[in-house]
Amino acid sequence: MEQFEAYLLAHLPTVSSPHPHYEASLRQMLTGGGKRFRPALLLGVVKAYNPLLLQSAYSVALAIELLHTYSLIHDDLPAMDNADLRRSIPTLHITYDEVTAILAGDALNTYAFEVLSNAPLSDKVIVKLIRELSSNGGLSGMVLGQAIDCHFENTPLTLDQVRILHINKTGKLIAASLKMGAIIVGRDDRAQELYDFGIDLGLLFQIQDDILDVTQDTACAGKTTNNDEAKNSFVTLLGLEKAIEEADTLAQKLTLQIQSFDENLQRELSPTLTYYINRHKE
Repeated sequence: MEQFEAYLLAHLPTVSSPHPHYEASLRQMLTGGGKRFRPALLLGVVKAYNPLLLQSAYSVALAIELLHTYSLIHDDLPAMDNADLRRSIPTLHITYDEVTAILAGDALNTYAFEVLSNAPLSDKVIVKLIRELSSNGGLSGMVLGQAIDCHFENTPLTLDQVRILHINKTGKLIAASLKMGAIIVGRDDRAQELYDFGIDLGLLFQIQDDILDVTQDTACAGKTTNNDEAKNSFVTLLGLEKAIEEADTLAQKLTLQIQSFDENLQRELSPTLTYYINRHKE
């Protein structure tokens, strides 16, 4: 992922304006670190099936990271989670102000699609990629999940409803990252399988985040923790012990699925997946 990180730093948004910190606000959360989990999944699929397209895929991976980063900025706003820390640095509304944070998120959201539209791929492939990123990151995906999450604060949901919440809020963008990798290399025959795997992976990722929210301190997590008391998290619904059991069951299912992948896909994805599938056990 070092090459992707270098690509990201070389393609940070640049703006010439009299605004004292607009450009800095666009860059702060992008350069503040982050797992780069979603780009890693996309690039892993591309490398497994057509390494020659890896360079062309960097812009697509960047588009996903831009969209994800916008979602974090908005998620941390006072009207939503009201978090002070993200990626081990102060959130944008703390560094600057709430208006700056809102507009920086808006800008990164639309910039993601500008970057994606300029990817060095065929127009046909780009349209498919835009469709996947917008549908999974937008009104019937991540934004829907956020809407459910915020609306039902202090109102307990059923376990099935919580799964729906987090499949949309977290799972769909992770699933889209895998599917978009398959689209880039023309492996439409693997796209749905990878997407379905990604939905389960995203659900596990969210359960783990819920667990880590109550088991890690803020310094270790790099973001505000113990902030989910009013939320419909798996821990608030099931309790910590049952949430860990739920994560263990899903982790076992995903591990078995990875073993069914072809050799190339296993080789490229296993190091990333093995770590993240088991991170709640650390």
